[in-house]
Amino acid sequence: MTRLAKRIGIFLVAVSLSTVRPYPTAHGQERSQDKALQDELAEAGRAIVKDKCARCHAIGMDDTSPHEQAPPFRDVVTRYPSENLAEALAEGIVSGHPDMPVFVFQPEEIEGFIAYLDSLSPPTDK
Repeated sequence: MTRLAKRIGIFLVAVSLSTVRPYPTAHGQERSQDKALQDELAEAGRAIVKDKCARCHAIGMDDTSPHEQAPPFRDVVTRYPSENLAEALAEGIVSGHPDMPVFVFQPEEIEGFIAYLDSLSPPTDK
């Protein structure tokens, strides 16, 4: 093996080791911070949904939609991936039903709205 190849190998090992973090502590802290942020966003989204959507849609895990043709949000998340709704929320979500008003959300509202929908999603196996 040439000196250059050895140096490249040592450099690659050093770079890869420099990016490794202790799994239990660092990963757990990062995960905890991500969870806290998601919970905060979901709570902001719940407030938006309660204000703008609850008059027609069921917004919880076991309530009934006040408007019989408005699907509960817990069902919406099983039909449509929440991330696919972001563009529609930004441009003005329109449904085929004439009773539903057009809503246009700001980016931070969309983030909260989607976080709330995600909180209603059935748990996934990981």
